[in-house]
Amino acid sequence: MAGFRFTLLPSRLLACYSRAFPHRLHHHAELILRCKMSSSSPLTHSITLPSQPNEPVLVSATSGISSSDFRDAIDSSLFRNWLRNLESETGILADGSMTLKQVLIQGVDMFGKRIGFLKFKADIFDKETGQKVPGIVFARGPAVAVLILLESNGETYAVLTEQVRVPTGKIVLELPAGMLDDDKGDFVGTAVREVEEEIGIKLKKEDMVDLTAFLDPSTGYRIFPSPGGCDEEMSVFLYRGQVEKETIRQLQGKETGLREHGEFIKVRLIPYRELWRKTADAKVLMSIGLYEMAQREGLVSSH
Repeated sequence: MAGFRFTLLPSRLLACYSRAFPHRLHHHAELILRCKMSSSSPLTHSITLPSQPNEPVLVSATSGISSSDFRDAIDSSLFRNWLRNLESETGILADGSMTLKQVLIQGVDMFGKRIGFLKFKADIFDKETGQKVPGIVFARGPAVAVLILLESNGETYAVLTEQVRVPTGKIVLELPAGMLDDDKGDFVGTAVREVEEEIGIKLKKEDMVDLTAFLDPSTGYRIFPSPGGCDEEMSVFLYRGQVEKETIRQLQGKETGLREHGEFIKVRLIPYRELWRKTADAKVLMSIGLYEMAQREGLVSSH
């Protein structure tokens, strides 16, 4: 068990932390694309992929998408990473049995100056049957989550956040988590910053354990929470520490979050033995499975 190595931050300081969420480097070769603007429409592009050099891909936009948003969408890391995944060793286009015909950009949501969410429809066909496979994509990119376990007086507590989640219509109890903002690859740094912002404690990078690093290499060492509709791939980290009972008391019910970004968060501490039944958050249940199996395999100590 790691010692007490975090700093409890007062709520008034939390808003001082800016988001800087880099992206872990992929180990594939850099994808090379050739893009050509159509002369007939400012909202049409032609893209040539290495796996199908003689079959250009038409990229277009629905009405309501501005020219600047369309250009930003094509240039975004969300879209380019999706194309790169298609070409990867385990990608849909890797064995040549399928082909990408066209992509329709349907929605662009900006987070400041960058694209936060991108929705598009991809027409991918099986070459043998000619059948189109389901291809509606909600792209939000890579993310991190952190399982924080604090031991105090013989009891281990999991640190969760209670947040308003409009898509579910509910207030949800979940792991501290966040999205990455660019392609630089510092997943563990992002995890530490998310904990600072959402929980109000400062962790040390060297104390973080990447539970997803124990997965098989074929997974890319990430988890897909909802691969049927979303590209999100997640790394799950573990932090364990020992604290005084007073620290538990101070954290319980603490109000945190970046209010200027619409974050209204309360910290909740749950005994770890009860954690698996206390929330429907998939991140919590995934982290429990990874943690328990890593302990069983001797990859993480039980103390």
